[in-house]
Amino acid sequence: MPKKLDLTENLEQYIIDHSEVLTDVQKEIIQHNISLGDQQRLQISVSQAQFLQTLIKISNVKKILEIGSFTGFSALSMALALPPNGLLISLDKSSKFSKKAQSFYEKANEQKIKQIIKPAIESLKELKDLNQKYDLIFIDADKENYLNYYEICIELINKNGLIVIDNVLWHGEVADVKKNDKFTNIIREFNKHIKEDSRIVKNIIPIGDGLTVCIKK
Repeated sequence: MPKKLDLTENLEQYIIDHSEVLTDVQKEIIQHNISLGDQQRLQISVSQAQFLQTLIKISNVKKILEIGSFTGFSALSMALALPPNGLLISLDKSSKFSKKAQSFYEKANEQKIKQIIKPAIESLKELKDLNQKYDLIFIDADKENYLNYYEICIELINKNGLIVIDNVLWHGEVADVKKNDKFTNIIREFNKHIKEDSRIVKNIIPIGDGLTVCIKK
């Protein structure tokens, strides 16, 4: 069997240092999130942001829907990879986090991001009723609703479009048979649903806390 890498913190930093350079505002968001203590875990990893940017560029993505924005690191990172006529709709129910995210978007002079502040399920149903379609949808919000989000997103994504879901490896606990807490089992059931879904081509990418990349057939 081919040798597998142990993605240590040092190796993760090496990957970041030898990939696309972050902008000053991206770095500022990261530092702000660090100051929030335990809440910083809500931010995607830098390597995930870099991967998403590459995915957007090679797939000619022009329209993105994000579910869960926290303080804006993921949205800003993806928006920076969009063409000038691109659009990113960011859904989050927290007015506090959304206000902070907006301040970072303005500082970066990034005008391709539009925020909708309300429970994501409500927003998704409204977008579905409006027959909106997207090239890429990124899901990174409350885990209890992952399956509900995904099922609506399948109807919102264009053919050959991408649905990307964060936290699918759940700190590695999904593969530990001794772990049977609520959230580990939620992610396991979600992963099982994705595996059995014939509407998509899917793969789990082991960066950050695990990303599943789905392509709608």
